[in-house]
Amino acid sequence: MPNKLSLSEIQSFLDAKVLQYNNPKFIESDPIQIPHQFSKKEDIEIAGFLTASIAWGNRKSIIKNAQRMMQLMDNSPYDFVINHEDADLETLLTFVHRTFNGEDFTQFVGSLKHIYHNHNGLEAIFKKHAETDSLQKSIHHFKTYFFEMAHLHRTKKHISDPLNNSAAKRINMMLRWFVRKDNSGVDFGIWKSLSPSQLSCPLDVHSGNVARKLGLLERKQNDAKALRELDINLRKLDKQDPVKYDFALFGLGVFEGF
Repeated sequence: MPNKLSLSEIQSFLDAKVLQYNNPKFIESDPIQIPHQFSKKEDIEIAGFLTASIAWGNRKSIIKNAQRMMQLMDNSPYDFVINHEDADLETLLTFVHRTFNGEDFTQFVGSLKHIYHNHNGLEAIFKKHAETDSLQKSIHHFKTYFFEMAHLHRTKKHISDPLNNSAAKRINMMLRWFVRKDNSGVDFGIWKSLSPSQLSCPLDVHSGNVARKLGLLERKQNDAKALRELDINLRKLDKQDPVKYDFALFGLGVFEGF
């Protein structure tokens, strides 16, 4: 830790920032607003997964394009995934978000159908390979299951693999949404078989830079090794709910330019 602040001082500072940002107002400008449009567990899962999958770049663009995804699926994502026929997929081919295109979208829908039909859904897969204090191996195995069916090689780049040293920011963000239950109505807490203590902070340029300035992270790259370092330090602040600090790190970086 840096000489300027003790661990307890960092904790007090970040706890205050969690309270500032972990509230319903956060939803208004965040991609999590897309799954918040739904109430059925499976709709939340699919809307959340697809939204998280395109969550890089401009936040307004992410939200706009995730909303477009929902519209293309008749605003019934689970029903569309489970019951679609090949002809229904043609309308998805018009979709594009940066390097994620309509072919990727149709591949994702097909893979999700496979997951729900043959593996009892997303939660079951992540639970099956969960470790006591980490879901990073679960993400690795999820990618394997996701691409068991025939798939486009280009689409594999849109699912990260921590065992290939990726920080897997987007999937870790999705896991926070589904596993962490807060009292503010932001994170859903719909995956009861997993615990917030197993989660990792979604590590990106904003949270990484703030963590380094606070002395919570020394590694310069935002990769799996950096994520593990940040995991260890955030667990010193709160072992049971370490990723609540995502709100503080992200808020400080994006909204305050810390």
